[in-house]
Order: sequence, then structure tokens, then C-alpha cells
Amino acid sequence: MDRAEQDRIAFDQPAFARLLGFRLISADADEILAEVPVTQDLANRNGVMHGGAIMAMADNIGGTATMISLPAGKTTTTMESKTNFLRAIPVGDVAKARCVPLHKGRTTMVWQTTITRGDGKVAAIVTQTQLVLDWRD
Repeated sequence: MDRAEQDRIAFDQPAFARLLGFRLISADADEILAEVPVTQDLANRNGVMHGGAIMAMADNIGGTATMISLPAGKTTTTMESKTNFLRAIPVGDVAKARCVPLHKGRTTMVWQTTITRGDGKVAAIVTQTQLVLDWRD
């Protein structure tokens, strides 16, 4: 897949990502960068980014990373995801994500997404396994 096709796929984000406020910054085969402003709509009752929103951000960026790494005729779905929450991200901050491959195989891909706060401190580390599937119309 050439760079133009990677960008077309990566930057064509699903509606759910747009609902979260997901903004893709850059995408290539070995690193994806994105961010999400932490609004009250994404907060838990303690005024910090909801854990589910953090996980959704990581799942979306990992899925994007896999999509631009797939051969023709393939698609993907998340089959496993593990999150370590290390620090809270307060409302008004921006969650920044960096996703890198740990394994890019023929049937599975494993990605690690590190989510940081605006001060650069790590808030969460998410490791997910993506299943590579044949695309069916």
C-alpha cells in the first residue's frame, strides 16, 4: 500500500472517533499519533477522562494502525485489549496517543498505545491484539 492510500484510510475516521473528538495527527506503518481534547462529555464523575474513553481512543488508534498495515482483501477486529491506568487526565487537558507495533503477523497484529497528559506524563498504556480477517462483502 502506498503512502497516499495509507493516508486516505487513516484519515477517514469512523463516526465514533469523530464523536469522541479524535484527531489523527500523523500515520505511517510504524507509528500513529493522535489526540483527544478531554471535555466534560468524556469525563467520569471525578472530573477526569473516563477509562472507557481512554480505552476507546486506544482501540481506535490501534485499529487505524492495523488498517493501514493490512494487505489487500483483509480487514480487522480487536480480539484482546489490556489497559494499565497510571494517572488521571483532567477535563480541559488533551490526551495524546502514540501507537507502535509490537508484532505485525499474517493473522494477528499487536499494538501498544501510550496515552499521555498535556504535561507529558504517561496516563495509560494499552496493548491490543488485532485479528486479521478476510474481507467479506
